[in-house]
Amino acid sequence: MKILVSDVLSDVGVDIFHEAPNIEVDVNTGLSPEELKGLIGRYDGLVIRSATKVTADIIAAAENLKVIGRAGIGLDNVDIPAASQRGIVVMNTPEGNTITTAEHTFAMIMALTRNIPQATSTMKQGKWEKKKLAGRELFNKTLGLIGAGHIGRIVADRAKGMKMNVIVYDPYLKPDTIEGLDFEPVSFDELLQRADYITIHTPKTSETTNLINKDTIAKMKKGAMLVNCARGGIVNEDDLYDALESDHLGGAALDVFCTEPPGEIRLMKLSNFVCTPHLGASTKEAQENVARDVAMQIVDYLLHGTVRNAVNVPSVSAELMSILRPYVALTEKMGSFQTQLIDSGIEEVHVNYEGRVSDYDLTPLTTAMLKGLLSPILGDDVNFINASIIASERGIKVTESKTKTSTNFVSLITLTVKSMDGETVVSGTIFGENMPRMLRINDFYLEAIPAGHNLLIHNLDVPGMIGHIATTLGKHNINICNMAVGQEKPENQNVILLSTNIFVDNEIVEELCQLENIFSVRRIEL
Repeated sequence: MKILVSDVLSDVGVDIFHEAPNIEVDVNTGLSPEELKGLIGRYDGLVIRSATKVTADIIAAAENLKVIGRAGIGLDNVDIPAASQRGIVVMNTPEGNTITTAEHTFAMIMALTRNIPQATSTMKQGKWEKKKLAGRELFNKTLGLIGAGHIGRIVADRAKGMKMNVIVYDPYLKPDTIEGLDFEPVSFDELLQRADYITIHTPKTSETTNLINKDTIAKMKKGAMLVNCARGGIVNEDDLYDALESDHLGGAALDVFCTEPPGEIRLMKLSNFVCTPHLGASTKEAQENVARDVAMQIVDYLLHGTVRNAVNVPSVSAELMSILRPYVALTEKMGSFQTQLIDSGIEEVHVNYEGRVSDYDLTPLTTAMLKGLLSPILGDDVNFINASIIASERGIKVTESKTKTSTNFVSLITLTVKSMDGETVVSGTIFGENMPRMLRINDFYLEAIPAGHNLLIHNLDVPGMIGHIATTLGKHNINICNMAVGQEKPENQNVILLSTNIFVDNEIVEELCQLENIFSVRRIEL
């Protein structure tokens, strides 16, 4: 078995490969895409960090590749659907750098609060600007966390040690779960208005992209400070510049940027802006942790078939996976669909399996459902190994049932989710051998392919609505690929689920919402 390490990896990981029986490792960093494409066909395993881009072209050339391992969390640089189609397992190491990223966030808070970078710079210039660089205390200040996952909770714990007040906005956590962590749950607007410091601990998704913009910044307390060590693109950098330049915000610190490296952006000229080159996970301990984790995971998979921390396949035998693979894909999509249907914390989920699928071990399918359910919230932090644990930590009750017979289908899977806003239901099945289909969304019955870019539209049942929607999308060069329409007769409403050829951005969604007789438009990415 041959493994290629194409990004810089701690010696701890390389040594594990050297010591493993029947494993050869080549460390070859800084390869161009063409060079990697020419080499990758020789290897069974590929180890990367953030520099290597594993595109569909690279995967197509990887004739023998069985596993891709990321020494870290983020997998934006891997074409996971292409890897899944080729049967390549994609793994990450979600636990190796949580503490170091949380500590870096707090280091940024301290640097902003006590003007440490500015003081260092001026002293090195021979200046003594003691009065000009006076800071503030953290004691009794309010820290607002956007997202309360593992990293956010560690930051909050450190803040409480500094005697700060901690408030949390996390729409996917029940308030009593947040209270159980000894934090105060608040709405997004309340957090913006009350917090002296705001830190971001959420993945970059369609919902969090541009989350911090001129409108949300305007709601922040004058003099508040903002820290983002999560993902670039969550903060609008131009709007942040305006807020800092006008002194509406007292300071900001970014470890991540929309484009990395960012080059000479305007923010760099401001004295109340602190920045680091994506150092959140860059400590000796963290790099050794993720290198060790990814090396052991890849060795275990190649030599023993053991799957750990995979984002595209649960831990089951190859024989069973060959049968369950289409159902795994279906249940993961159903979970993701459900989360994007609701706007509040999930309390309970119930999966009902009917027909032939109930003959098998259903654990991988329920796990896939939970991964899909949590991925829109946590991104790459969730995988097939930790999905059940994270659901439990978030206080989500999970139950399943099965029935040997199914009235209309060989197999039918129904997922019911109870949230603080009510209950939603989706159902799905497999057509043929490998064609997942969604069959039900609440009281709306249809046949839809659960993939790609989708819009779920509720509108008044009057003539011409489909034409207005199509015209609006067409005006923006967006093509409708598929469409299903159903009636909710008691309310004289229609439900439309349509898929589009490209992503529909927020401005176009808002334009659709402004059309007469449309009640809501919800974007669902699968």
